[in-house]
Amino acid sequence: MATQARVEEKVDVVIAGAGASGSTFAGVLAKAGKKVVLLDNGPDWQLTDLISSDMWGRRIKPAGHPFMLEGKQVAPIGYHGGWGVGGAALHWFANVPRLLPNDFRIRSEHNRSHDWPIAYEDVAPWYDKVAHDIGISGNAKAEELWRPAGRDYPMPPMKTFKNGEVWLKGFAANKIRMVPAAVAMNSVDFKDRPACIYDGWCHVGCPIGALANPQVTYLGEARTAGAEVRAWSTVTRVLTDASGKKATGVEYVDRDGEKHVQPASVVVCATWAAQNPRLLLNSATDRHPNGLANASGLVGKYIMTHFTAVTNAMFDDDLEGAKGTIGGQFMSYERYSKTAHKGAFGSTLLVCGGAAKASGLTGIHNARPDLFGPALADFMKRAVKGFTRFTAACEEQPKIENRVELVSQKDEFGMPLARIVHNYDDNEAALWNANFEEGLKIAHATDAKEVWQVKTAMPAIHLMGGTIMGTDASNSVVNSFGQAHEVPNLYVAGPGIFPTCGASNPTYTVFALSLRGAENLASNWGAIAG
Repeated sequence: MATQARVEEKVDVVIAGAGASGSTFAGVLAKAGKKVVLLDNGPDWQLTDLISSDMWGRRIKPAGHPFMLEGKQVAPIGYHGGWGVGGAALHWFANVPRLLPNDFRIRSEHNRSHDWPIAYEDVAPWYDKVAHDIGISGNAKAEELWRPAGRDYPMPPMKTFKNGEVWLKGFAANKIRMVPAAVAMNSVDFKDRPACIYDGWCHVGCPIGALANPQVTYLGEARTAGAEVRAWSTVTRVLTDASGKKATGVEYVDRDGEKHVQPASVVVCATWAAQNPRLLLNSATDRHPNGLANASGLVGKYIMTHFTAVTNAMFDDDLEGAKGTIGGQFMSYERYSKTAHKGAFGSTLLVCGGAAKASGLTGIHNARPDLFGPALADFMKRAVKGFTRFTAACEEQPKIENRVELVSQKDEFGMPLARIVHNYDDNEAALWNANFEEGLKIAHATDAKEVWQVKTAMPAIHLMGGTIMGTDASNSVVNSFGQAHEVPNLYVAGPGIFPTCGASNPTYTVFALSLRGAENLASNWGAIAG
């Protein structure tokens, strides 16, 4: 690695990370006439690289910065991240439930966790705008059983299949209303992108562009507006001026090991929820001895995840389980009240009808980890016809002990590695078990011939927190726009800025908050960029 950094020409905005949040900032700012550079540590994937195969699909899963994992329920760094331009949104399930009003005011209503510094009503217009920007299929009026009214989705709901429909009898018997699942996929042609063909390979990327990944949405718009994407570029530090109050750019290393400095008027940290804290902590200076934007001591703190209680079933009918979308056909907020389950606190989102392949992370073989050899083969032969599952996604409450912190060992770029420490508590265990109990009631009210659940370990999915938003530098890292309290021309984007996580998949909210933050930055450019 070269010791002397090459200094590039100054730009208006440099963005570390070209996933859901980084591409949204890039799209807005490039269209506003700003000179934008996006840096990403992996390849510049194209749609033609997205092959419908679990083996080939592994290429777009994390292969970047290693993290040390500690705790009883280790944090997710594998399947739920992404490597290369597009990030995890290359292969996301594209489920787009919203956070609900009660997610924003848990402390006010229950004296637990945190309140957000904004309300649902502050985010709702951007939920609606994102839906029409990227394309969402669903039934907004049906969702308004549980949430405030807004705009209709631009496309009708997706088709449904037997592997989802067989659950409706069980939900109805337990007085749980289900509605079409909102997904960022095309049920009809949309913005020159084709409709979904329902082959169920969403989790390895969509080569036809029916799924709203960054390449066919905000990132594509950013490139058209002149934004430059530099792949194989690993950001190691955010640089600041002598006062410590202004970000001046970033330091990064290219694939040949050459060190670069990219000066910019505004810096956006849009890597994933564990890498952003690692980057800020490694950007310590005399003015910021504990890490950049860390006067609160909360950089890396309050890491959160979701956990799932999955109920499996076997039916006599051929459910054609591989058909559909990987995310699900029906959803419900019926258990989204923070006190919906007696003796446990936190929201639950119910989803059913996800396509299940023979292999891969969501494969049917994972439904019976106790089977091997001939017994597994026999199960698989039956399951390819009759197997289906539904998922209860559950909310973890923020805990300051769940954290990202630097360690002494360094990577090949000279950047300290980090560890992620993550544990659930008794409340999470109670919520998990409550959903298993209800899951059995739902399944036994269907026509299923076999019902079972796997409780080998509490899973941890969707990493969030670590750079939470709040009212000032004493209680948070950034404000509601993702703007660092201590360094006003530094932004942090992604699910790391969530103060609480709800039970809804985070990416729709990531898009909405990023769009809101980027538009605010563009509108106030002179005051912020200086």
